[in-house]
Amino acid sequence: MRPRLPEPPPVRLVTVADARLAAAAGFETQLDAFYVDLLRFEREAQAEYPIYRAENFRLVFDVIEPPVERLDFRALGIQTQSLRWVESKLIDAEIEYVRQKGLAPGIESLLLLDPAGNWIELTETRAIR
Repeated sequence: MRPRLPEPPPVRLVTVADARLAAAAGFETQLDAFYVDLLRFEREAQAEYPIYRAENFRLVFDVIEPPVERLDFRALGIQTQSLRWVESKLIDAEIEYVRQKGLAPGIESLLLLDPAGNWIELTETRAIR
């Protein structure tokens, strides 16, 4: 009998490798609530700093003492299975976001700040049939 493989998290990072973001010390609880409870990443338990696993890569946070200095303000792309579901969760949690429409028909995204002040852009994964 083959061992059962666990299902991957229902989110993907739009990167070519593990992503690194900065967070001020003391935001770990808010980051867990945002990335694990809201976006459904999986937290790596053995890590001393926040590391969240998506289907394809990991999101690693460098925890530093405030003030956090950011070199750029590019948004990290995250694909979810249902943009509508995430949007309803953002409304319930009273998290501000901006809905953007793309240049091609049917392309939409949500742009928002995570608890550590990093920009993220949420898009929906479209299954090819």
